[in-house]
This record gives sequence, structure tokens and C-alpha cells, in this order.
Amino acid sequence: MPKPPSPQRLFGEVVRAERTKLGWSQDELAHRAGLNRVYMGEVERGEKAVSIETIAKVGAALKMKGGDLLLKAGV
Repeated sequence: MPKPPSPQRLFGEVVRAERTKLGWSQDELAHRAGLNRVYMGEVERGEKAVSIETIAKVGAALKMKGGDLLLKAGV
């Protein structure tokens, strides 16, 4: 039986989907969120667990509440 995706993986998938809807590159989102582009890639791939502060920054950059990103991710 396959292991379910981790919460950070689900969060990253939602961030990538929202970024793609806006037509932004990872670099653009990272810049708007005040984060490093390499780190943003790790977040989108679910390789990094993120802090509440980072969730809030990414949400604000995407013009969403961080909590809404979490809800979309189902975590």
C-alpha cells in the first residue's frame, strides 16, 4: 500500500498550483514572498517543512490567507 503524501508535499502542490494560475515563475513568487528561490522550489516539492511565518508570507504573496492554502491542501 503506497504511503500517503506528507502535509508538506500537499502544501507544496497547492502553492505550485496557485503560482501557476497566476503565471508566475518560482523566482517571481519567491521575490514577492521575500524568500530564496531555491527554498521556494524545495517548498513546492515538499522537501521542506515550513513555519507559520513562511505560510503567511507565501499566502500574502499569492493574495490569499495562509490558512486558505492549508485548507486547499487538506492539512
